[in-house]
Amino acid sequence: MTRRLLVAVTAVFGIVVGLPAFASAATVPAPVACPGCWHPPLKVSWQWQLSEPPKIAALVDVSMYDVDGFEGSARLVRAVHERTITAVCYLSAGTWEKWRPDASRFPTKVLGKSNGWPGERWLDIRAMAPLKPIMRSRLAMCRRKGFDAVEFDNVDGYQNATGFALTGAQQLRYDIFLANAAHRRGMSALLKNDLGQIRKLVPYFDASLNEQCFQYSECGALSRFVDANKPVFQVEYKLPSGRFCPKANKRNFNSLRKRLALGAWRVPCRGA
Repeated sequence: MTRRLLVAVTAVFGIVVGLPAFASAATVPAPVACPGCWHPPLKVSWQWQLSEPPKIAALVDVSMYDVDGFEGSARLVRAVHERTITAVCYLSAGTWEKWRPDASRFPTKVLGKSNGWPGERWLDIRAMAPLKPIMRSRLAMCRRKGFDAVEFDNVDGYQNATGFALTGAQQLRYDIFLANAAHRRGMSALLKNDLGQIRKLVPYFDASLNEQCFQYSECGALSRFVDANKPVFQVEYKLPSGRFCPKANKRNFNSLRKRLALGAWRVPCRGA
């Protein structure tokens, strides 16, 4: 799971010679409506715990829990719902993780460079034919377990050294597929990072989840979600709370201080 990859490459919008002629941003599908989905308010108390599933007896008093979709059980989701907490299913949609039970379904040709985390490699998101059924199966798993929403991680490969000549238009196409696929299954969609395409993706996603925008002075783009009455869930790992919480609260972000391992430890900026 990517927290922050510092190596970036220039994003090129349009078609690259020699690559499949994917649809341009002007011809992307319309957003799929999801009237029955969770439509969160701007202010949401939340917990993000991916290193291991939270213990039911130790659930904190928040409005939303974001947990690993594979490791989080249907029993955990039921317990979360019994406490009137929304359950979010974390999925890495842009990388291959060798420990996942469906890892063998990914063709070798779609596996790129390491993203900096052991056992994890970028995906060639241009290869929609093999990736779509895998991602649909993952979404079906989230739905079977009862999750209300999906956090799609690593959906900014075009800005990183993936080993593939990905363009912004191709990334946009893939991200839109993910959001629409979640909506078709009755689940909200959370956009992870991909700050460069927020303007185009706000109509498709129900919320944003960002890492370290205050550390890297790049929070401005996230205001588009707030302006659209959609919440921003935001995390800092290195900055002390006093350095970013006042700014986060002013921007109406739901910000936390977390450790990089994303365990149970948290310091919320809003006190809950």
